[in-house]
Amino acid sequence: MSEASSHLLICSCEKTMPLDAAAIGRGCGGRITQANQLCGLELDRFRQALADGAPVTVACTQEAPLFREVAESLPQAQLTFVNIRETGGWSKDAAAAGPKAAALIAAAGEDMPPISLVTLESSGVALIYGRDEVAIEAAQRLADRLDITVLLTKPGDVTPRRTNEFPVFKGTIRNARGYLGAFELNIDDYAQPLPSSRTRLVFGPSRDGATSACDLVLDLSGGAPLFPAHELRPGYLRADPRDRAAVERAIADAGGLVGTFDKPRFVHFEASLCAHSRSGITGCTRCLDLCPTGAITPDGNSVAIDANVCAGCGSCASACPTGAASYSLPGADALMRRLRTLLQTYRKAGGSDAIVLFHDGEHGEDIIDALARFGAGLPANVLPVRLNEVTQLGPENIAAVFAYGGSGVAVVTRARPKHDIAALRRAVETSDAVISALGFGAGLVRILETDDPDQLRSLLDAAPAGVATQKPVGFVPRGAKRGVIETIFRELHLAAPAPVDVVPLQAGAPFGGVNLNVEGCTLCHACVTACPTHALSDNPDRAMLRFTESLCVQCGLCESTCPEKVITLEPRLDFKAWNAPLTVLKEEEPFNCIACGKPFGTKSSIDRVLAKLGDKHWMFQGANARRLDVIKMCADCRVEAVVNESFDPHAAPQRPPVMTTEDYLRARDAKKGDPLDS
Repeated sequence: MSEASSHLLICSCEKTMPLDAAAIGRGCGGRITQANQLCGLELDRFRQALADGAPVTVACTQEAPLFREVAESLPQAQLTFVNIRETGGWSKDAAAAGPKAAALIAAAGEDMPPISLVTLESSGVALIYGRDEVAIEAAQRLADRLDITVLLTKPGDVTPRRTNEFPVFKGTIRNARGYLGAFELNIDDYAQPLPSSRTRLVFGPSRDGATSACDLVLDLSGGAPLFPAHELRPGYLRADPRDRAAVERAIADAGGLVGTFDKPRFVHFEASLCAHSRSGITGCTRCLDLCPTGAITPDGNSVAIDANVCAGCGSCASACPTGAASYSLPGADALMRRLRTLLQTYRKAGGSDAIVLFHDGEHGEDIIDALARFGAGLPANVLPVRLNEVTQLGPENIAAVFAYGGSGVAVVTRARPKHDIAALRRAVETSDAVISALGFGAGLVRILETDDPDQLRSLLDAAPAGVATQKPVGFVPRGAKRGVIETIFRELHLAAPAPVDVVPLQAGAPFGGVNLNVEGCTLCHACVTACPTHALSDNPDRAMLRFTESLCVQCGLCESTCPEKVITLEPRLDFKAWNAPLTVLKEEEPFNCIACGKPFGTKSSIDRVLAKLGDKHWMFQGANARRLDVIKMCADCRVEAVVNESFDPHAAPQRPPVMTTEDYLRARDAKKGDPLDS
């Protein structure tokens, strides 16, 4: 928040919480107006702030609709709202929460990039998939709003309807793909009912391999879901037909799925950075292993992410080592800037021992609100940061907290998380290993899986005491994700209380080096061709293999591609190697072309070939010995020699002609006619 032009309004909410205006002033600066009932008796103070024309920040979110309504006459008004009540003011530690309030207010002023949207369109063409009258009844209730087709799988006795308002078929869905507005189904045992069905539906001949397209699917079959993480698939609704309440909810939801719907584009993907595959050899599969919805599929050298199916868990972005997949709500650099402002302001306002509590907007806000209203509230040193999904967190976000001066990180999730938190656990394990090795303390990065507000408070109170850096960094993160990752870990090392050069990491970590069996390496450079990040490189002027450790993402493509199998991976953080120039893994004397003198290949490899061919292969012996010279030439000179000297270096020596019967008879007759024979 700009100190020169902003206007901050803080309110004690009818004196239910103390306001440390001095601490807030130290942290935020600018003009501050204090009130006790800003939304009521003192609303004119808000109107006056608007009249000044400066950007206005209101430390209240509960009455944001009222304040926006008052500001409607000034469409140019710049309004920001931030919650300091449930996050700090309503707490048994409220008297000490001034620095936290300042930090939250300042962080709220950080600009977040606009959200890119994906548009889904549904015309209301619906397939109701069931097994009995429950599906028929649901279809009857939705027929006036949707274009209904009913598909019954292995139906029992189903009474025919007097009037066929919608078609009913028999069939079992073999597989399904798609999303709201674009479902495609493959159906086996497909059959139509006979019009003469009397007491029960009787179906005609069935066939396999039928296909169907629809905008939405209401699954009341009671069988296995048609999709992985089915509750996250837009347009697919499922309920147990025995659970009437669940069926009612599904029917109500289905009736509203007509029209145009926007969803965020959760992940930005840059295919050129992907390390999935090269030359048909699979490398990194982290995102494929983690995606719960099947939105990610192999696509040649990279993967493809279907934004229509993506549910936004962010696990792919958390695990992606190259930055090919990066989360957009917000982007890596925007979130880092918010953390920077949060922790710098907290320290400036007089706070210490900051613990950043990452939470989502559903479960996290609910449990924090309940703790504030009915419990002890958050501790004064716990700074809540809302994310779209906590599973979007990567090691770089956690490392940033400590580099900027924080003492701990906590991530609150449901006791039974909505998304798989495997990627989050991996990020926490990697980060905690690095943080501990650098002297900040052990066990400072924790996942708190709880639905109980009081338990959340107990877990936060029991947080181990970390060592905050005495030299917090102040860099402003900018650019793509991988660049931000590299920068934040370099800065973390500079800020560390007890820095070390190398931190061993678990297998699968996105940082590390390569170990090369130098004697077995032939410098064929297959690994250089396969490396997607250019961590491995050659030297156009020398026979050399070089390595840049800061670029290595441990995708394994070099290890899999190497024909001699002399490369192995070593997951680690080697700060000394990160800050060093290119490392030469192997270098050999080049072999110079005997014709033009240009270096090509290596002397050892050419000598090895000459030794093997010179004495053992008929193509290079005797009169053919001059062919060895061709091997000693570069590609250009080799072609010229073959053309100018008119010989094929691969041709076999001519064999004696084979005598035919006619040749033999002709030779015999010629011999009889020779006068010397008489």
